[in-house]
Amino acid sequence: MSNLTLTAYKDLTPAAIKLFWSSRKSASEAQKARGISDQGNRSGVTSGKNMDGFVRMVRRLIIDNGVPDLEVLTDGKSGLCLPGFFRPTKNWDLLVVSQKQLIAAVEFKSQVGPSFGNNFNNRVEEALGNATDLRTAYREGVFKPSPKPFIGYVFVLEDCPESRSVVSFRSCHFPAMPEFKETSYAKRYEIFCRKLVREELYDAAALVMTKKEDQETGDFGEMSDETNCLRFATTLAGKIAAISAERELKR
Repeated sequence: MSNLTLTAYKDLTPAAIKLFWSSRKSASEAQKARGISDQGNRSGVTSGKNMDGFVRMVRRLIIDNGVPDLEVLTDGKSGLCLPGFFRPTKNWDLLVVSQKQLIAAVEFKSQVGPSFGNNFNNRVEEALGNATDLRTAYREGVFKPSPKPFIGYVFVLEDCPESRSVVSFRSCHFPAMPEFKETSYAKRYEIFCRKLVREELYDAAALVMTKKEDQETGDFGEMSDETNCLRFATTLAGKIAAISAERELKR
C-alpha cells in the first residue's frame, strides 16, 4: 500500500471549524435582516452550508490519496443518489464513484444547543437506517462489481455546559444498558459513534466537539480515540490508498 497522505486533515480541519460557526452566524443574521425567524436554532442551519468545510476536508483527503477529482461527488448536480434495499434511493452528502464502482459514501451532521434532547433519537435512527440500507443493498449485489464500500459518518456537536451536563432518562419496563447511566448528550453521542463502528455499520465515525469561540482559532475537541477525527481520516485514507495501489499494480 502507498503511504497515506493526511495533509488535508491537518490543513483543513481548523478551517472547517471556523466555517461551521461563521456560516451559522451569517445565516441567522441574513434571516433577521429579512424579518424571518426560524424556531430555536434552525435559522443557523437552514442555509445548508455549515458542514461544507468538513466536506472539503474529506474530499481533499480522498483526492490526495489517489482518486481522481471528478470521481469525488459532493453536490446534487454531480449526482449523490444511491439505490437502497428498504427504499428506492437515498441522497448522501459525499460519494466516491470510480470506474463504475462505489468506493465510499459519507454523511455529515451537526447539532448545537441549547436543546440537545430534541434531535438525539432522530439522529441515531437516521444514521442506523442509512447504514443498514446501504450495507444490505451491497450484500444483495446492488453495486456489483464494487468492492465493499467505505461508509463514513462525521458529526459536529457544540461543546457547552448543556451538552456536557448529565441528563436523566426513564426506562419504563426494562433497565437501560449500564453505559448510558449518568451520561451527558456528548457522552451519548460518543457511545453512539463508537458503537456504529464496533457493530460494523460504519467504517469510521468522527465526533467533533466545538465551542462557539473556536470560530476565531479553529480549535476543536474530541471525546475518545475511537471517535476522533484523525482516526476517521486515517481509516478513510487507508481505504482509498489501498484501492489506488491495487489499480496501479493492475496497469
